[in-house]
Amino acid sequence: MIAMSNSSEPTLLTADQDLVLRFWGVRGSTPVSGPQYAEFGGSTPCIEVRCGQRMFIVDAGSGIYNLGQGHRTDLPREVDLLFSHLHLDHTAGLPFFKPAVLDCDRVINTYCGNLGGESAGPTLDRLFAPPLFPVTLDRLCCTFHHHGFEAGQTLTFPDGTRVATILLNHPQGSVGYRFEHAGKRLCLISDIEHSDPWPDPNLAAFVADADLMVYDGMFTDGEYPTCRGWGHSTWQKGVELARTAGVKALGIIHLHPAHSDTALRDMEADMQAEMPTAFIARECQSLTVGAPRAVGGRPNGRPAVAREMRRRIKVA
Repeated sequence: MIAMSNSSEPTLLTADQDLVLRFWGVRGSTPVSGPQYAEFGGSTPCIEVRCGQRMFIVDAGSGIYNLGQGHRTDLPREVDLLFSHLHLDHTAGLPFFKPAVLDCDRVINTYCGNLGGESAGPTLDRLFAPPLFPVTLDRLCCTFHHHGFEAGQTLTFPDGTRVATILLNHPQGSVGYRFEHAGKRLCLISDIEHSDPWPDPNLAAFVADADLMVYDGMFTDGEYPTCRGWGHSTWQKGVELARTAGVKALGIIHLHPAHSDTALRDMEADMQAEMPTAFIARECQSLTVGAPRAVGGRPNGRPAVAREMRRRIKVA
């Protein structure tokens, strides 16, 4: 167990008893754009988790720009950013997390658990510096506090919130997170490559009885053999893990940049034939963990949230 820095301020967006998830970026490896990505989106990973009024952000891919624009006036004064790991598709959006990084009263706490206890600070300072990037993070107005831990520890925050962690099979390691609030359980399991044999017993125990597991389904079964060792999995392995561990619903993330809306809809139909409560995540989709969902239907969060984002930006 490891104690962490001060918790973020409450906001008024979520009922106290709700565990709410919002996908701000769901694509893997590199951002993509174009009409063939309109439904699922093209931004790289960023997930917002709300435990009642308590906010967490997981990863700072290009989707963190969307998050900043969607919460221009209601971000907490202290933001807790949990990294799965520090590959570019999970970090490159950090300087564009506006308006947070341009607010001199804002504190951004980062947490990194795949570097043997070392924080993300030294790595981010190397990444965001010339000649790779024009300015260093200390030139931004906000204050960064970087915290390191070892995957497998439980993070305990001053407000009593606890977040369990697990080390995942990925080049240089990755961290899975488990959030529990008001009797609901959410597990974020990306980036990961499935093991042989599968499922891994430790991982199955970690996600057991989750109301929702978000899982890395970057490759198809046909693509995976030529990409073995790259650190990613398939939706079929996600379904297998979910069944073994008694997971109630499955969301697939880290979508391959070459997979179009048409291809992903076809994959989703195949997946729902195997597990009706499974779905492929859409950028800007929001859902309440454990709430009833239409079985076999498409999530429809993206258009409504996109309209709300445009309204916020216009008002601001």
